[in-house]
Amino acid sequence: MAKRQRRQRDGAVLAAGLLLCACASGCAGVGAASEDARAATDPVQTLRQAPDALLTAGSSQARTAMEMATGGTRVTIRGEGAYDFRRRRGQLTVVLPQDPTGAAEHVPIVELLAPGALFMKNRGAGVPADKWVRVATATLSDGNLVTGGATDPFTAAEVLRGTRKATYVGRTEVAGVAVRHFRGTADLALAARNVPGAEEAALRAAAKGFATADVPFDVYLDDQGRVRKLRQSFSFVNGRRRSPVAVDSTTLLFAFGTPVTVILPRARDIYTGRIAEAD
Repeated sequence: MAKRQRRQRDGAVLAAGLLLCACASGCAGVGAASEDARAATDPVQTLRQAPDALLTAGSSQARTAMEMATGGTRVTIRGEGAYDFRRRRGQLTVVLPQDPTGAAEHVPIVELLAPGALFMKNRGAGVPADKWVRVATATLSDGNLVTGGATDPFTAAEVLRGTRKATYVGRTEVAGVAVRHFRGTADLALAARNVPGAEEAALRAAAKGFATADVPFDVYLDDQGRVRKLRQSFSFVNGRRRSPVAVDSTTLLFAFGTPVTVILPRARDIYTGRIAEAD
């Protein structure tokens, strides 16, 4: 009798454990389904809140790619580094395209991103190799969405605060991570009104400087609402060109919580001389 009671008790404990597992799995599924439903019902609001999820995450590693058509060919500029979303600071190493012979045209450019400023080393154009160039992003006609050859990861996300229309495409994966795919269009002027401080000035400049303030995009959010991949299309007038140039910028974010230390250059390390103009 005692043995039978013990077997019954053990069976009850096992059943309870299986029930808990099923409930946990089911609850997770219900939670994901609920988020999917919300995303489908109000994708615009979901995307406008996406930058807040990055602030909660704190930091991440980042990869960037910027593609544009020039001289009848399409070139890609690639960057890699890390970003602290709370301090709005990041560091990227940007690699320019090779020339047709396969030889590198330029050593990688090191970029430091900070509120209201872009610092570049190995800039070329007559700048000494041991000096940094500092550019105020609010003075750039593109708000540093294009100029540095890499879009500031947090500024890219902040553009989503200007989302005017969006659709929920569905679930997929980015680098093995389950994500929700959205497609839509953001308005740079609206984004500028919805962000504070330096980002506002930069986005306001971009809204005026680009050929159009509309930014088509595809974005992929994970189950915490964090941007995992963001592809944006910008249109601007470059130098002597009269027709707009289309630039596609892709930002990949991963390894959230990565410690990020960005030390800005000292005043004596910043070049203040004349920078040669590009042809």
